[in-house]
Parts: sequence; structure tokens; C-alpha cells
Amino acid sequence: MTDFDIIIIGGGPAGAATAIQAARGGASVAIFEKSTLGRDKVCGDGLTPRAIGALQDLEIDIKGVHKITGLRMIAGKTRRELEWPSGGTFPSYGAVWTRKELDSHLLETASQSGAKIFYNSEALPMFDGDQVIGVTCGSDRWTSKLVVAASGAPGKVARMLGTERKTDEPYGIAIRTYVESPRHADEYLEASLAMRDSNGTPIPGYGWMFPTGKGTVNLGVGALSTMKGFRKLNLNTLCDIYRDSIADEWEVGPYLEKPRAWRLPMTSQKRHGNGWVAVGDAAGLINPMNGEGIDYSLESGMLISDLFLENPQTASSQYDQIIGERFDGFLRTGRRFSYLIGHPLILRSGLRVAVSNQFMANMTLQVMGNLVDNTTPGAAGRVLRVADKTLAVADPLLRRTQAKQN
Repeated sequence: MTDFDIIIIGGGPAGAATAIQAARGGASVAIFEKSTLGRDKVCGDGLTPRAIGALQDLEIDIKGVHKITGLRMIAGKTRRELEWPSGGTFPSYGAVWTRKELDSHLLETASQSGAKIFYNSEALPMFDGDQVIGVTCGSDRWTSKLVVAASGAPGKVARMLGTERKTDEPYGIAIRTYVESPRHADEYLEASLAMRDSNGTPIPGYGWMFPTGKGTVNLGVGALSTMKGFRKLNLNTLCDIYRDSIADEWEVGPYLEKPRAWRLPMTSQKRHGNGWVAVGDAAGLINPMNGEGIDYSLESGMLISDLFLENPQTASSQYDQIIGERFDGFLRTGRRFSYLIGHPLILRSGLRVAVSNQFMANMTLQVMGNLVDNTTPGAAGRVLRVADKTLAVADPLLRRTQAKQN
């Protein structure tokens, strides 16, 4: 007899979604979260329409959450305000929900659904040969039919399972803080695409203003590792540069907290193995073009739960196959495209194209909003598939000619 059907390592959106879905389906579930209830997570706090759709699938109450109607893209003197598309697969609005509030709400829902949650508990996979049979937590041992790694990309769990990022693939870094602004109730996410570092070097990334609706705005900057001089990039300086650039327009006050940085690994060496799977960030499910992954975290968590409830023996392999079919092409295309925009000339040209006309701006909106994947119909889906094939042929050249990180 096992202690639980499913043990989940990590209580972020991916782990909580796994627990909610599985517990509601009748499985016995435990979450081991190394922090306390109400812990903060460094994040942009933005929820795409795709994420809203996933929360609706989980029957999460989002009343009172600050709704977002679209995306404001700024590239030099060009700016476009685009509303999230309506009538499609996903809702026509997004939101900003701080991770402290979102994660707490999801964990409370998981508990109400029947999952047992161990706070202040750092769990590690427990092996029998090459099979994961549960977790250890200090001197305690807990067994399960399936262990779900939802603890993010770095750390002991990733090293033990082999889910660490592929070192020859791009990754991102980001930094964020909060500021007060009279525009805290703005209904658009704002992304400044034409960022430069202190030396004037164009940055493949963007600065953002994500209004929380509660007096503050999440202010941050992210960059991809494919740019020249990436290793010398000072995120605190970059954050200050961006803040100064929007200070008058947003009437921002001083930083409300010290800016905090984090890394965005966009690959994973493995997503599943004997007795375990990885979900969300731990599976490398982060959009290289915007650094967003909450929606993928929710979807991957629900998927493995549904598959486990249907057939525990085949769940992990089916999960890996379905995730691959749904996301691998899009994420691979994004990583390859990041090599292109690592070159300043290509980046500048690409930005002009991205906002040059309504069609291209709408395409950019769909990519930035995580509204496309390998199953997307219509023009966006066709462009994605053509780009995937084209960049696959160009991949060796892209790698050879990538900008030096220094």
C-alpha cells in the first residue's frame, strides 16, 4: 500500500492545479511546499487569457481580480493598443493577480478539494533502483504511485530527476519590483519592446508595466541569453533605466521593495521517467518570447491528473507525448527565433515588422499572449508551422552565428 496516489513537490500554480484536479477526481494527493502559506514568488503577475481559461477549467473564483483587456506594445515611437481576441478558444480578457494572492488561493482550493498540504517541508524524490516511489522529507518517507515535480527548474529535485535545462539552449533572466502609480487600474498590460542597456546595446526582451488595480504596478524587465554581452548585463541598472523611461508617463513613485531577479530556463532535459513527471517550469514550459509560463503550468498540471485518473500505468508516458505534440514546436520556434533577435540589426528590423501593421501586430499579440501552440488553427497556426520548418533548416547557422555573450 502507498501513502498517497500522487505526491507533488512544490505548491506553485503547476503543483496546485495538479492537486486540485486529481483530488476532485478521487485520488489521494499530497503537496510538499518548502515555504509557508502566503509566500511570495518573483514573477510578473500577468495572467494571459489562456491562463484565465485554465483557471475557469479549475473552477477558480476570480472575482475581484484586476481584469486586463489587452496589450499595449511600444517600439520606439510606435505604440499599439490591441484587445485580446474574442470568440476563440480562450476568454477575451486577462488579469493581473499577484503571485502571493494567486498561489495562496490555489493552495487553499487544493486543500478544500481534499489534498493534504505539508508546508515548510522540503521533499526530495525517493528511488527504488531507477523508479521513483515517493519522497523523503527530513527523516520521513512517503510513498506514492506517482511523484509530480512542480518545484521549478533549478535545485536538488531537478538534479536528481535530470530535468535541468539544456545548457546549449537559450534562457532568460528577469527582474521586477512594485511602484505606486495613479494608473494602477489601467486595463492594458504594457510592453516596451525596444529596450537598451547602459551601453546602448539593443536587448532581446522587454520592459513591462502590469497594473494590479490595487494602487501598485508590477514593473520589470526581462532579457534573453542570446544577446551580445549578456553575461555582463546588470539587471538592476536595466530596471532603473526602464523606470526612468516611464516615470513621467506613469507618475511612478520609488520602488516599494528591492528589485528581485530570477532565471527563466526554457527547456528541460527530461519531462518524465519511471514513476514521475515534471510540470510547469520544471518541464521547461516557458514561452521564450515573453517569459510567461503560468498558463502552461496550470494546463500541464491538469493534464497529468486527468491521465493518471484514467490510467495510472500509462499516465507519465502519455503526458510526455501530449505535451510534446502541443507545445514543443512552438517553444522550439521561439528559442530559435531568439538567436535571430540576439543580433542588434535583426532585432531592430524585427521590432519594426512586429508593430508595422495590424496583421503583424495581431500576430505579435497572439505570441506574446501565449494564444498559439501546435494546435492553433488559422493564419497564426500556419505562420507558426512555416516558421518551425524554416528555422529548423536554419538552426545550425543560427547557433554558429549567435551573438557572443561575453
